[in-house]
Amino acid sequence: MAELLKNVYSVSFFEKLTTSIEEVLPAFDKQEFVENIFANGWEEKELKERMRHVTLTLNKYLTGDFDKDVEFLLELIPILKRSGFGSDHLAFIFLPDYIEVYGVDYYEQSVSAMEEITQFITCEFAVRPFFLKYYKQMTQQMLQWSLHENLHVRRLASEGIRPRLPWAMAVPILKKNPEPIFPILENLKDDSSEYVRRSVANNLNDISKDHQEEVITLIKRWNKDTKERQKLIKHAARTLLKQGNQEVMSLFGFGAVNQIQVNNLTVKTPLVSVGEYMEFEFELINNNESNSKIRLEYAIYFLKANGTWSKKVFKISEKNYPANSNTIVNKKQSFKPITTRRYYEGKHEVSVIINGVEFQKSAFQIKI
Repeated sequence: MAELLKNVYSVSFFEKLTTSIEEVLPAFDKQEFVENIFANGWEEKELKERMRHVTLTLNKYLTGDFDKDVEFLLELIPILKRSGFGSDHLAFIFLPDYIEVYGVDYYEQSVSAMEEITQFITCEFAVRPFFLKYYKQMTQQMLQWSLHENLHVRRLASEGIRPRLPWAMAVPILKKNPEPIFPILENLKDDSSEYVRRSVANNLNDISKDHQEEVITLIKRWNKDTKERQKLIKHAARTLLKQGNQEVMSLFGFGAVNQIQVNNLTVKTPLVSVGEYMEFEFELINNNESNSKIRLEYAIYFLKANGTWSKKVFKISEKNYPANSNTIVNKKQSFKPITTRRYYEGKHEVSVIINGVEFQKSAFQIKI
């Protein structure tokens, strides 16, 4: 079983952390700090709750003067870098969280601190409340950061202003009006770092969920025959592709399906218990006289508590199928329990999708 993310906050982590803090704060009570950390229902806290608990606990040992406390954080970072931390790097999200909790009334100091801290641990979550209070200043700051020499600061410019950033505080104005985001993405679309370019793609994918036409226009303009640019716009268009948008399909070379057939869609496991796999098979027939580039997907219609169905699309492949060919495709879909979906007993359906067009559909039953 995979280790829970919240367990990055381990006893050994705090042992090394408090040793580092002592170098900056010689009077720091290491033992008391650790006791306070593990008090008050620590075991029941999830990752973000643990992060916030570390933030609030640390604050008790600082001065209450934000300028001085930020100086402490910045002095601590180089010590942490040389202290031998490993895969628990994520645990340091309490550093930007400190700025988020205590710095919103100190714009200049906080922005300056985030520019430094994000080069060690991302400030993508910490910037969100600043958008709510200083929207115009923050959008301009992100534009400036998009030209920064450090790739982590450039990535913050894109990631922090995502309209639908996962796990982050919502900023409704970014979903309503993405116009200030586009100049930032323009600056970063050919960034030397794939880490930054992937953030650009994720940002555009977010925007596409509320402003399809603007994103389609942009990726058409960005469409350039280089490996890096093609990878970016393809990743940016992934929701539009799953939605079967035909304009986007044609942009990536997925053509008409009038000469393509799906036959004999068969669910080989018509009754599936939760924890098992549903297996299905079908015949894909390409009647074209030339090879056909096909994006092959399937959809599962998950039964919901209210008796309706929720459709989710899964990709099988993208490849060329020979002219006048018949291909048997077999696929399994897991119904193992996951935290992001609840299964309900009753009728579900599976369908086959080719280049965004839905073909045959077949039913199966889920048993709890």
